[in-house]
Amino acid sequence: MLENQLLQGLTQPQRQAVLHTDGPLLVLAGPGSGKTRVIVHRIAHLVSQGIPPWSILSLTFTNKAAGEMRRRVELLLPQDLPDRGRVFAGTFHSFGVRVLRRFAMEANLDPNFNVLDVDDQRAACKAAIKHAGECDSRFTPASVLSEISNLKNKLITPSQAISSATDWRSKVVARIFDAYQKVMARNASLDFDDLLGKLAVLLQSNQSVRETLQRRFQYVSVDEYQDTNFAQFSIVLEIAKAHRNLCVVGDPDQSIYGWRGADIGNILNFEEHFPGAKVIPLGENFRSTKPIVDAAASLISRNRQRRHKELKSMKGDGEAPKYVRCADEHAEAALVADRIAQATDQGITWRGMAVLYRMNSLSRVMEEALRRRSIPYQVVRGTAFYDRREVKDLLAYLRLAANPSDDLALGRIANTPTRGLGSTSFDKIELWAAKNGVTLLEGLRHAESSGATKRAAGSAMELATRIASWRHAAENGLPDELGDFTARILKESGLESYYLLADRTDTEADESRTENLAQVVSASADFVVDRLKRESGGDMDEAVSPMNTLLDALRAYLEQVSLVADSDAFDPELGAVTLMTLHASKGLEFPFVCIIGVEQGSLPHVRSFESAEEMEEERRLLFVGMTRAEKKLLITAAAVRTQRGTPMSCIESGFIRELPDSVEREDRARGQRWDENEMDADQGESTDDGVDAPTGGSGMKAGMRVQHPLFGLGVIETLSPRGSSTMVRVKFQKVGVKSLVLEFARLQVVG
Repeated sequence: MLENQLLQGLTQPQRQAVLHTDGPLLVLAGPGSGKTRVIVHRIAHLVSQGIPPWSILSLTFTNKAAGEMRRRVELLLPQDLPDRGRVFAGTFHSFGVRVLRRFAMEANLDPNFNVLDVDDQRAACKAAIKHAGECDSRFTPASVLSEISNLKNKLITPSQAISSATDWRSKVVARIFDAYQKVMARNASLDFDDLLGKLAVLLQSNQSVRETLQRRFQYVSVDEYQDTNFAQFSIVLEIAKAHRNLCVVGDPDQSIYGWRGADIGNILNFEEHFPGAKVIPLGENFRSTKPIVDAAASLISRNRQRRHKELKSMKGDGEAPKYVRCADEHAEAALVADRIAQATDQGITWRGMAVLYRMNSLSRVMEEALRRRSIPYQVVRGTAFYDRREVKDLLAYLRLAANPSDDLALGRIANTPTRGLGSTSFDKIELWAAKNGVTLLEGLRHAESSGATKRAAGSAMELATRIASWRHAAENGLPDELGDFTARILKESGLESYYLLADRTDTEADESRTENLAQVVSASADFVVDRLKRESGGDMDEAVSPMNTLLDALRAYLEQVSLVADSDAFDPELGAVTLMTLHASKGLEFPFVCIIGVEQGSLPHVRSFESAEEMEEERRLLFVGMTRAEKKLLITAAAVRTQRGTPMSCIESGFIRELPDSVEREDRARGQRWDENEMDADQGESTDDGVDAPTGGSGMKAGMRVQHPLFGLGVIETLSPRGSSTMVRVKFQKVGVKSLVLEFARLQVVG
């Protein structure tokens, strides 16, 4: 009776997987194929066959997935069944904690060990860096922890890392690794990677523990098997190799975490590890319409590292996926915002829509476009652009240039990047400033009087001098220089090189801090252009002061950012549009999905160009994004994308050419010439003789007398092409020098 109920509504392949009891089983579960349903029904089937629930081990990657499995299994089983809640369905890490506490003595651990969170790990790593005789400006805790994590996931010990290190950095990291593990041992603590690594080593080295777990867990299942690393593979292998009752569910086509240690070979080579394994493909997609499934299947068929399965939609025909190439990132964001607004007329709520991107830095322009349309949104598994650490660091420097009395901003960046102005010395300076009733900046200038060390006092004076020079530049500069000014502070503050090093050594491939910082440069430049367009046309609120100096522009930009950072309340009935990286979208689904920034260097990422394996992972990433869509799919790219305040020509992603003809294509950038010569010219200023060539058909040149409807008579000083616009600097008789956008300035040549 129970068995018949468990099989109702299942497809033939799903039934085969559920009914397979003994021996190794590989379920190749394509997107939307109901893999979770197969796992829970199979567990319930095992129990219905008289297998004790406590002898079943089901491992997955998130607490949410594990909780959902437990809940659904219990719903399928009779309420009066003994031990129905004793199936162990949990994450690899929760399983590791349980086993290591149970066998702490065998693992040479204190049974009361602590599990450190991310902040604690960084503090321990910072101490280890110091113990190893290095400084945390060159070896940041985040980057070193990333490298240590890779070593641990490969079950490499500190001594092995030291003996196998070949280059200077790997040797230093190995020494820090050794010091880090000693810090952990002194504090009786483990990090997340230890929960896997120490369990794997315990199972490999201790026969008694291994056999105990093999007898206890007679049936093992693993979800998302394509995401397992070497340590996780080793745990599964050691427990299941005796009875071989192992069921793994996964999809090589959705293996997108190679950058954090996941090994696609674990699923591709499953039959080598477990000879005689039964393989059941689940290619029927219950999520997406036929046009979406067909487009995604055509794309992923280009990969070689995969197991073939026929992908077929069970939802029938629908709207064809669309690809649009836009003029620039602003046009792209406006298009997506418009399509999102239109989708609500088709009955799709805000919460049913998602905007996906390869890099977090792409969210900034998109967020601004949604705000302009009053479309509620939330940034998932990431931070809203202006709340990201590196962005807030740069904004703090800008705030100091705008207001040297901003003690909060100074406190944030006093030792970021590290400059020898540590917390002890800074506390003394802060105390001295408070006692003498002066700002922190003034306290920096008198650091020696505060009792700070000589080195700290020198660093404090150097920082104070830089802030003063930035303030002077802001007071004497012109509004249209804001982008260049932001770039200058980014470089002179040391943030650029500091985060560049972090990017080079951090394996978080979906996050680039330097790209986010470059977006701040672009954002500040965009703000001025937009504001000056409004000023040029006289379209300004009377309460808004005009921007006459760079300082005015800086203050106006920071004011806008502070308003942007405020959370807007949105309709709880409709929810909010979701913005997230493609990596974060895995396992989710939405009626309408937009994937932006599909260009060479972005998707596929530039780091994948020299590796066939990494290029295939980038293709899988787009495949994952496309298969999140249930009804509507929009893919976009920009012909021009602003980087560090400069418009740069973009090449369409090679993946676009791999999409089938059924995808509707539109090129809104056609007819625009964005060649290398033009882009070089865009970055230039006026010619050597001070006269620019006519721009935009206006015929205007430097030296001409012009009339503005608000500012009166003036003389053009320079014209500077800036992407699709031209900045014109005019010295007016009554109001002085103004920087305007030529196309919107309504200037008339006089005489």
